[in-house]
Amino acid sequence: MAGTLYLEDLSPGDRFTSGEHALDAAQIVEFAQRFDPQPFHLDEEAAKSTFFQGLAASGWHTASITMRLLTQSGLPLAEGVIGSGGEIQWPRPTRPGDVLHVESEVLEVTPSRSRPERGMVVVRSETRNQHGEVLQRLTTKLVVSRRPAAKEA
Repeated sequence: MAGTLYLEDLSPGDRFTSGEHALDAAQIVEFAQRFDPQPFHLDEEAAKSTFFQGLAASGWHTASITMRLLTQSGLPLAEGVIGSGGEIQWPRPTRPGDVLHVESEVLEVTPSRSRPERGMVVVRSETRNQHGEVLQRLTTKLVVSRRPAAKEA
């Protein structure tokens, strides 16, 4: 779904909240089998004796859900959510039964000097569960297009 916001529509302090995604054990295990096959992501019983003391989603699974939520409902950028780098933290594990949503805030907006058709936007996104606990914190630089110039007749 195409977004609606361009670089000139964004200002530091702008906030966005995504829709929700309910996560269950089957999703956690399926993702882990394909992309992060570690015992604490694959087997509830085996996970009890690990660092996580129970089944936990891969951080990369949480990041993937975050991206889906941002692109579908959380950050309506006209040309898409295009990353240019960033920093990610997982302060708490994502568990079966968590219902995730993403709260984002624009921190910086910088028009490009060499590419007048775009700029860089720094956004902090926190992926939270149904209790409001932060499961992931992502601060990222995004490439954001400027609004296309109106064509003259």
